[in-house]
Amino acid sequence: MNNSTCWCVDFYEEVKKMERPYIAVPIGDPAGVGPEITVKAVVNPAILEIAKCVVVGDRTIIEQVLGFTKITAKIKVIENPEEGDYSAGIVNLIDMNNIDSEKFRIGSISGMCGKAAYEYIEKCISLALAKRVAAVSTPPINKEALRQGGVPYIGHTEIFGALTHTADPLTMFEVRNMRIFFLSRHVSLAKAVMMVRKNRIKDYVKRCSESLKQLGVTDGTMAVAGLNPHSGEHGLFGDEEGTEIEPAVRELQAEGYQVVGPIGADSVFHMALLGKFNSVLSLYHDQGHIAAKTLDFERTISLTLGMPILRTSVDHGTAMDIAGKNSASEISMIEAIRIGVKYSPHFTCC
Repeated sequence: MNNSTCWCVDFYEEVKKMERPYIAVPIGDPAGVGPEITVKAVVNPAILEIAKCVVVGDRTIIEQVLGFTKITAKIKVIENPEEGDYSAGIVNLIDMNNIDSEKFRIGSISGMCGKAAYEYIEKCISLALAKRVAAVSTPPINKEALRQGGVPYIGHTEIFGALTHTADPLTMFEVRNMRIFFLSRHVSLAKAVMMVRKNRIKDYVKRCSESLKQLGVTDGTMAVAGLNPHSGEHGLFGDEEGTEIEPAVRELQAEGYQVVGPIGADSVFHMALLGKFNSVLSLYHDQGHIAAKTLDFERTISLTLGMPILRTSVDHGTAMDIAGKNSASEISMIEAIRIGVKYSPHFTCC
């Protein structure tokens, strides 16, 4: 087992006994590192042992990746996952044929690539909703390219929410044995603070708890992070803890939920890593992102939950500056597929 796999031995040995699930992998923005890390991941021997990866993209882009990476593999174009050859040296591709090679420029943001990236995701979601694949594992897309391409969604979460008819999907990070949910995502810090309200916290804790159960996590306690330094020090540094968070936690506890908080953000994530909590509700984007990515940037994986399908993802960008240079690490993509395999049995799947 090499250092790019990072699976726990017990998990790795267990999944080898299972029937390999189909995992749909869109290539992300064609001009970024998504195609490169996708190809590197799906031909990795450790991934071949646990998953049948169905790549959704454009054949010309995959051929380009095989060229600059010098990876010896064949492309098998398929229409359905069942048609694939999931043995070594094969990239099983659903070819959307949506890139004009004369206009394509690797490393450049374009509306053509944004629109193409959306179409790859759309196809993967349709496969998952039809129970043709067990999960979708995504490399990065580019928000500016999406906008230029006329895509009416800002990112992956919004796309998955709209196409699965899920009003407010949940985001959860998993890194090592730490899980982090987010009360808010892509909003300003000022707006995020305004969203720290009792009813929202209660709603999220309830839905996060249900999502944990769906993942098979039935034991343990969720912690709600504090917002202010030292959780406000009884109002000295802010009153949100006393007026919003503490009342929410008390009411949740009275309803039977295993939740505590607020617990200072400078310690709650460390405590979760040690196993004291089964998850943490981060109150804004960077609070949880910094904790997870400082611990292990490449193996911080994002899960989109609360939907009828499972989506796992790398949590880094398209890295246009290194696209096409054979220098992008596939570790995050491997980990995203691994997490998809890990939790796929808890979803209705193929």
